[in-house]
Amino acid sequence: QLQVVESGGGLVQPGGSLRLSCSASGFTLDDYAIGWFRQAPGKEREGVSCVSSVDHWTAYADSVKGRFTISRDEKTVYLQMNSLKPEDTAVYYCRAGSSDSVRTYDYWGQGTQVTVAS
Repeated sequence: QLQVVESGGGLVQPGGSLRLSCSASGFTLDDYAIGWFRQAPGKEREGVSCVSSVDHWTAYADSVKGRFTISRDEKTVYLQMNSLKPEDTAVYYCRAGSSDSVRTYDYWGQGTQVTVAS
């Protein structure tokens, strides 16, 4: 079964750090662009950061620039989150996307909860 799995969420105090990981089962992430998204209670899902598959080009939402860093190796994509704020509290999702001449591929993980509270 092809699936994406997130891990690394938890409870952290404001100003603290967490590192989220995104891995795949049934395929490798190496050929996929990866995006991290989050959804807070009562809010729409929003993009946080992404990294391309080939040249590892990265992008960040303004709200996390300078605090979050996305990186990847062949099997895993990481989201290092520093200086966390209560407003970063959300379920964080990993999305893997790719395409070839036949079809597009789009896989979402089940999410990992991040709670920032004192």
